[in-house]
Amino acid sequence: MGLHGEHRDLVDAPADTGPPAEGRVVFHAEGVTKVYRMGEMEIHALRGIDLELYAGELTVMLGASGSGKSTLLNILGGLDSATGGSVRYGGQDLVRADDQTLTAYRRDHVGFVFQFYNLISSLTARENVAVVTEIARDPMPPEEALALVGLEGRLDHFPSQLSGGEQQRVAIARAIAKRPAVLLCDEPTGALDSKTGVQVLAAIERINRELGTTTAVITHNAVIGGMADRVIHLSDGRVAQVEVNQRRVSPAELHW
Repeated sequence: MGLHGEHRDLVDAPADTGPPAEGRVVFHAEGVTKVYRMGEMEIHALRGIDLELYAGELTVMLGASGSGKSTLLNILGGLDSATGGSVRYGGQDLVRADDQTLTAYRRDHVGFVFQFYNLISSLTARENVAVVTEIARDPMPPEEALALVGLEGRLDHFPSQLSGGEQQRVAIARAIAKRPAVLLCDEPTGALDSKTGVQVLAAIERINRELGTTTAVITHNAVIGGMADRVIHLSDGRVAQVEVNQRRVSPAELHW
């Protein structure tokens, strides 16, 4: 596959690949490697990743600590760069994009949810979401984003007045308020108990279902794989297995 258009606007970049049965290809990763150098030592975090993510699907990337899943997610989100290979988003190879292009990509196309909520303690839930909507090109109102995650009654509460699960749902609302094409979630339930974690997963599932946002959730918790269209198992920096779920389980049915 040829490399082209490295500095084109990602907004209008067409997909290089025709739509497969599962849907249009959003990400096409081929031979992705990541090597961290510490002095004379090399740490191989990714060892040749090949995968595709499709429009509107919910994917769970499952693996133990050190399997490479966070590194892969950061490369897909333009937060980190690969050492080798290609990651195509539409017609753009993110591996070869410059910093300005990656900044525009993150701003306009990707929403991030992390294990820790990173909310601004002096701002209300509504104001924390507005931090993003004020700089987005076509945002939804903060109130609408918070309603999507079930927090329409907590708009003017500060983070200290919210439970951990509620804070994580504010973080999800903040991530989706700019209407991103892609939502990337790094261990979104890692700091939560099972009951609270299920509420957070239900919010993510609703965003995927109602907005059609291509969603990837990375986790070490195998149970969460049940809610996905596909489960990509990572081990030692490689894709070990890909499972297709014939039926997505509702987050309410998950227990761990």
